[in-house]
Amino acid sequence: MIYLLMDRRILILLLIINTLGTIYGFYWYRYQLEITPTIFIPFVPDSPTASMFFVIVLIGFLLNKNFKYMEALAMLTLFKYGIWAVVMNILTFMHGQPVTLIALMLIASHGAMAIQALLYSPFFKIEMKHLVVAAVWTLHNDVIDYVYGHMPMYPTLSQFQDHIGYFTFWLSLLSILLVYLFGMKRTRSTHLA
Repeated sequence: MIYLLMDRRILILLLIINTLGTIYGFYWYRYQLEITPTIFIPFVPDSPTASMFFVIVLIGFLLNKNFKYMEALAMLTLFKYGIWAVVMNILTFMHGQPVTLIALMLIASHGAMAIQALLYSPFFKIEMKHLVVAAVWTLHNDVIDYVYGHMPMYPTLSQFQDHIGYFTFWLSLLSILLVYLFGMKRTRSTHLA
């Protein structure tokens, strides 16, 4: 069953889905990016950047290559921002936002991001140096979001910004731990079916 994940047809399908999701994600951030100082732009569109990392990983798999830094960045950020967005969208419902098809699509697609990170972890060849770079990127991103104020805009939740920042910090640490436990510790195979 696990080798089905490396079937070229599955990889191509996931490449198409993740590429389209990445494009839509950057489009979704368009208004926030317009008001973001240039220096912070790489750290603002969290989820589409995570899926972009995974797109690069999928291209590597299709070429029978492991892009290890991208694998570490993809696994860590797919899980983190997938879970983060699911939680934030559910919180908006709890604080009065209507449940819409777009909101449900965001929950489903971000949940799928986190699942992809875990499903593909046996095929990653992450070493400690790759994890360190991904961890620094992710924790630096938390600082940009919650110290410099460039977190994703959820007006309904703005009063809870400090609590969300605290939650995000611990979610980052959990994500780093998961990459360490599942992205680095198994014998891996990347042979395509």
